[in-house]
Amino acid sequence: MSDKLAKILAAAHDHATTVIAPNVDAWNTTRKWPRDASDKAGAVGLTGLYAPENWGGQGLPLAEGIQVYEQLGLGDGAYAFALSMHNICTFAGCGYGTEAFKEKWAHDLTSGRKLANFALTEPQSGSDPMQMYTRATMNDDGTWTISGSKAWVSLAGEADVYFTVVKTSDAPGHKDMAMIAIPADAPGISFGPLYETPSYNFLPMSEMYLDNVVVSEDNIILPVGQGLQGSLMAIDIARVSIASGCCGLMQSALDTALSYAKNRKMFGGKNLDLDGIQWMLGEVATDLEASKLLYRKAAEALGTPEGPLMAAHAKRFVPDAAVKAANTCTQVLGGMGLLQPYGLDRLSRLAQMLRIVDGTTEISRVVIGRALQKRAAALPDLPVPQGFGEADAKAAPFAAQ
Repeated sequence: MSDKLAKILAAAHDHATTVIAPNVDAWNTTRKWPRDASDKAGAVGLTGLYAPENWGGQGLPLAEGIQVYEQLGLGDGAYAFALSMHNICTFAGCGYGTEAFKEKWAHDLTSGRKLANFALTEPQSGSDPMQMYTRATMNDDGTWTISGSKAWVSLAGEADVYFTVVKTSDAPGHKDMAMIAIPADAPGISFGPLYETPSYNFLPMSEMYLDNVVVSEDNIILPVGQGLQGSLMAIDIARVSIASGCCGLMQSALDTALSYAKNRKMFGGKNLDLDGIQWMLGEVATDLEASKLLYRKAAEALGTPEGPLMAAHAKRFVPDAAVKAANTCTQVLGGMGLLQPYGLDRLSRLAQMLRIVDGTTEISRVVIGRALQKRAAALPDLPVPQGFGEADAKAAPFAAQ
């Protein structure tokens, strides 16, 4: 581990334990994004993880920077998720944006003085970006006019700029898609009522409406024809980042259960002395170690041909393991696990949320299934056993009935 990464991970751990964990319940009560907290995250380098150093970033490779969310997840998975999306947008803006965009936005984004978020999903299309209705039209002066709506926009009304995927024609397919950065103060942008999200009320989410919003051509992050490809890469990064944050969530749940069970007296001893409790928590510990290995392997594969499949494996396995871990640890505490001060109810709901965002578990299974179909097509056919005709082979499984 490099000295830079060790320093960043230590800063993330400290941020989780001293800023997030002690305050997250109060944030949920006030139902407001803790801008002072994200300002502190920016001050210690957590808002420009992958951006180049000359633009104020840390310059970390994806495989290293993604480990930050494991530490932030110790405090809260939704907070880690929001910062992961900001970092993905900052990475895109600093890496692919125009020079004019970088001059105006880069340092503010890498420092966390301004926040960014990603807008792809639409109310009617869900996980199918081909059914996109948001349109961007180039004007005679080179500006773009954008109209449409997006759903499940994180940091809705709180972010300073939204990296928005649009279509530029009515032609079917994705060859006309682009990504444009839309400033929050652009005339014509508005947000619907905040979604009711009881386990992460501090993270504003809602629909975003674009009514003839005009932006400069300087704000094009990915030009026409590259919008979908870039968005899929962003989603792969997000999926692995979510898996990383889930590992922090699992560790938090496990530590809570261990802290309780080591002192809880029952049947003449301590809960943690009981085989049943040890086996339950031991399974959580194994799932946690497997999850760490899987998300880190997936992070190393990002940007390679194996990246999308590895991201799907991580997104399918790790959030499921987090749901199981949160529920198991709640069970270890018995009735006490339902009480708010222990935080396990919040972790259970957060884990379920992380199973869904940026591609549900079922979507990951689709990606994995398609990869298996390709692999199967490349494998030789198994020979039919001697003496079996085609009809006999079909009937053979039922012969013993």
